[in-house]
Amino acid sequence: MNADPIDWVLWLEAAYLLLVGLVCLVVVRDTRNTAKTLAYLLLVIFVPVLGIVVYFSFGINYRKRRIYSRKLVGEEHQRAHVDAFLHHTTDAWAAAHPELARNARALRMRPGSDEPDLAIAEEVRVLINGEEKFPALLEALEGARHHIHLEYYICEPGRVADAVKEVLMRKARAGVQVRFIYDDFGSAAIRGRWLRELRASGAEAFPFNKVHLLLLANRLNYRNHRKVVVVDGCTAFVGGLNLSDRYTNTGKPGELFWRDTHALVRGMGALYLQHLFLADWNFCAKQNVPASPELFPVPQASQAAGIGMQVAASGPDSELPTIQLTLVRAITMARQELLITTPYFIPGDSIIDALRVAALGGVRVKLLVPGISDSWLVNAAARSYYNEMLRAGVEVHLYTKGFIHAKSVVVDDAISIVGTANMDHRSFELNFEVNATFHGPETAAALREAFTEDLRHAERIDAKAWAARPFWKTYPEQVARLISPLL
Repeated sequence: MNADPIDWVLWLEAAYLLLVGLVCLVVVRDTRNTAKTLAYLLLVIFVPVLGIVVYFSFGINYRKRRIYSRKLVGEEHQRAHVDAFLHHTTDAWAAAHPELARNARALRMRPGSDEPDLAIAEEVRVLINGEEKFPALLEALEGARHHIHLEYYICEPGRVADAVKEVLMRKARAGVQVRFIYDDFGSAAIRGRWLRELRASGAEAFPFNKVHLLLLANRLNYRNHRKVVVVDGCTAFVGGLNLSDRYTNTGKPGELFWRDTHALVRGMGALYLQHLFLADWNFCAKQNVPASPELFPVPQASQAAGIGMQVAASGPDSELPTIQLTLVRAITMARQELLITTPYFIPGDSIIDALRVAALGGVRVKLLVPGISDSWLVNAAARSYYNEMLRAGVEVHLYTKGFIHAKSVVVDDAISIVGTANMDHRSFELNFEVNATFHGPETAAALREAFTEDLRHAERIDAKAWAARPFWKTYPEQVARLISPLL
């Protein structure tokens, strides 16, 4: 006798409700961020079936799952070697700059030691847009003698990437060791001929995490967003620009102006970026490249006159959200002025509270964000936070010349930060990111000058007019804010 169809429906409903309950238990257990936990719970409960698929595709917390445990072990071993190597080289600089050294110690975000993760750069150059970054990069690559290490989120065939590839191939054939890490999702366009030609020259290239099925990849949410280049262990680049023609600002009709910031570092400041690259390389290439004098060259001059530099890196493999904690600490250290540029402002409670405290305490806080964005949804979520900033006295400026993709912070005339991390949950919790912090007035002055120039192409939000906007404008932003932990 066949079962009544109604019985099957009831059984399916009961099974689905049980599944939803079990998934909710997994979400609560595995998701560390409270706002993100609530967002995933709402998604799983109120979006049938699809909500569960989205969570298991993008939401599983790999920080707890420890899929990167082997990477962590190798990274910590190498980091200990680099710390020991650099420790004695920072004493002269710390003695010459005691206040800056105290700042560096305050920004250390590794438990168990009071010593800052500090290296001394002989030179730091702020590079504005692709017009300054790409010529400097090609020049550094041309000068390579021993090795070239590159790590990029996006590499797209075109004039920029092809010019870089040509140099890499020529250097590899000449005996220079070329190692290239690319994100398999962000750099999907180079799969095939581009990579085959590069590898045929003798260069090594590996994806950070191989993506086999783009639409179903379980680790799609955990992308390598870092942009790092190290040449011969003494010249390095870090910042927001990928290898793509979109950053070149050629002035062609219809082309969006792309405003971004990078930093060139010479001297021992490159060594922590070298360490970061090698830790990533040993993980994705399944190699064990050891620290050597060729990779970590000994300085030839006194470090007292250099620029103090720290590297903050975080991702699903890190015990702490290091970049987020570093930014919160830097904000709280401001006494006169705080200048922040970010393309995605979905900051979370800790950043919001730190900015409000700073502004209410008399610090001049200026926030520069896109007026033109590459994501309507993300921009809508970001705009929902501006009222809180404006009420606290934060100046919010909308960049109108094009899309501002730069990520930088200037604290008074002492601390400046350039890197890859946006002020959003994705950068703090999901992606592999890296920021460089510089101690001293030189880099801060260069970034302040760039910020001032950017304000010439920005509109300051009027707090009263913003608060008085009609419901039909603010409501979509509030809805976008509800899912902002997932963006």
